[in-house]
Amino acid sequence: MKFATKLLHGTSCFDPATGAASTPIYQASTFHQADLDRPGAFDYSRSGNPTRQALEDAIAVLEGGERGFAFASGMAAISSVFMLFSAGDHIVVAEDVYGGTYRFLTKVLSRMNIDVTFVDTTSLAEVEKAITPCTRGIYLETPSNPTLKVTDIAAICRLARSNNLLVIVDNTFLTPYYQRPLELGADIVIHSATKFIGGHSDVVAGLAVTRDKELGEQLYFIQNGMGAVLGAQDSWLVMRGLKSLKARLDVSTRTADKIARWLAGHPEVKKVYYTGLEQHPGHLLQARQASGHGAVLSFDVGSRERAKALFDRVTLPIVAVSLGAVETILSYPATMSHAAMPKEERVCRGITDGLIRLSAGLEDADDLIHDLEQALNSLENLSFESKEEAYSGT
Repeated sequence: MKFATKLLHGTSCFDPATGAASTPIYQASTFHQADLDRPGAFDYSRSGNPTRQALEDAIAVLEGGERGFAFASGMAAISSVFMLFSAGDHIVVAEDVYGGTYRFLTKVLSRMNIDVTFVDTTSLAEVEKAITPCTRGIYLETPSNPTLKVTDIAAICRLARSNNLLVIVDNTFLTPYYQRPLELGADIVIHSATKFIGGHSDVVAGLAVTRDKELGEQLYFIQNGMGAVLGAQDSWLVMRGLKSLKARLDVSTRTADKIARWLAGHPEVKKVYYTGLEQHPGHLLQARQASGHGAVLSFDVGSRERAKALFDRVTLPIVAVSLGAVETILSYPATMSHAAMPKEERVCRGITDGLIRLSAGLEDADDLIHDLEQALNSLENLSFESKEEAYSGT
């Protein structure tokens, strides 16, 4: 089956018990056991729930993995996966990960005597150099948030295999529609399902899929033990959003591409980050390892003053901390997604005070461009920061 068909028929398109076209919300915390010697498939909803199970089965099919898991948030999924590691272990992590991931690694995991080294994972040599005898895993985010650096997943996985390391990939930006890291050799794939998979700004959720059953059993033990599970109502909302994933991303990606190309020619924009642009350093790699470039782009207007002026003038996009929804969302990484990262760390990763992230929604692309144009034109009397200040470390 092709992806569009898998979205609706990958596991089951109806409830086998009733024939309902939508999986029911099993709003139950516990389940009757008719025979103590032969317990049923479900006993307590922390350990398993039929609605959550339907979602977990669906994401496993879409990612091409053995076992799927639904968590209470994207960070619950990420932190639970990191619990696979033990005191004394070392992990190599992409240097420009989401700010919440950076915060967890530096403020929480560090207290458990698990060491982390942040490196530019677009350089295979840098990754290899960072591996030590204690290294147990490599964590990637590609394209990265918010500067959209592209890491060669297959090459990293080959390096990991030769060193007996786990490879974990945050696939939130592209979803299994555009990119399937497990098929490229990764061991675990993670999503903030709050974003494109849920897609409607009405649910907070996280998903993870393991490539093999044994690793799935280990992650299930952690999920059940920690209890960071997704509730039945939210599982249903994510499944509802999942059904329209392809249709939404098709539209949003076309819009993002059109906006990125327009921004690249605007005199008030210093730099545009979008893998669909031919001048992006990861463009060819992205085209090789994924089937699309996604609906997220970033652009730098040169200073915080200019960024704030733009936010004050736009009327169509909402200004918010999330992405991947039906509405276009503008974010300011410096104080939103990467607020937990010290400024000097942000700047050396290219997350400047003038950087703005845009997640294209389902509005008409020309209407969005017209709105951005009037906002950008209002910046012409505001000066840019110096090139050195705006792009230190990029």
